[in-house]
Amino acid sequence: MAELREAVQRESGACWLVGDRAPEIEPMRPHGGRQAVLPGEVLLSVRESLFMLAEDVGLNYRTVETRRWTASRWPSERRRLDLSYTVHRTLAHIEDERERFAAIRHPPEHPGTGRRVWTPDQANRRVGFQVARPVSPQEKINAIHTLAREDEVASKVTTDMLRRPDVAFRVMRDDTARHQVNDTQVEQARQVREARERELLGDGEPPLAPTVRRVTHAIEFLDLVSSCHAFVAKASRVVPHLRDRHLSDDESAVIHSNVARVRATCDWIDHAVQTGQVDVDEELARLLRGE
Repeated sequence: MAELREAVQRESGACWLVGDRAPEIEPMRPHGGRQAVLPGEVLLSVRESLFMLAEDVGLNYRTVETRRWTASRWPSERRRLDLSYTVHRTLAHIEDERERFAAIRHPPEHPGTGRRVWTPDQANRRVGFQVARPVSPQEKINAIHTLAREDEVASKVTTDMLRRPDVAFRVMRDDTARHQVNDTQVEQARQVREARERELLGDGEPPLAPTVRRVTHAIEFLDLVSSCHAFVAKASRVVPHLRDRHLSDDESAVIHSNVARVRATCDWIDHAVQTGQVDVDEELARLLRGE
């Protein structure tokens, strides 16, 4: 272990050496600042100068640029020899100089061990960067969000998670998530219906229109009837299992809220069947949204 620590210190020393030498070649300047040019002198840009230095020492330009910036944020007397260059580089993102210098002297408590110590992950936590080893629930959530940035990945992860009953139950207690699911189901049903109509209409010749309407009417009738049967069948299987079970107040409130929505939906169906009117008034819309 001592040998490894010594190796890390040597590596940190090499990083500081490059960072300290780079400003000697290209001093730090205020944003937008320009260097005075003597007659006949060719002025290289900061980028060009650092590129030349990077090529000469066999490093990547970004590496030289980062080490130069890090060294400028940590004067030699403010650095801690017992901490790695990596920790200094991360904490260099603390804008306020006094806050930065004070922070490195007072390590935070590690969420896993309880020790007060600076590690790369502790430094990342301090400046709000993502950690390599998430500990808290929020850090794990952030890591999942990062990995699931692509819609295809996010949809697959969400589908897998919703197959877990406890997860699905908690998700459906979130009003926004529940409304989004309901809206998506309605939109998908609309798209399926329109696709069926386009398939039956073909090129849309008028003589086929009445037939299409009759077929669509039959499909919608069967969809509605099958939905009612599915609800009754599902309830018939689930409700008997509640015998002798005592639900918590929160669970009871959720069930009562959903039963109210079911009643409102049944009244809506009755009204639509009797009158042909499917408009939703404000009170019904509020119930269907679960508000």
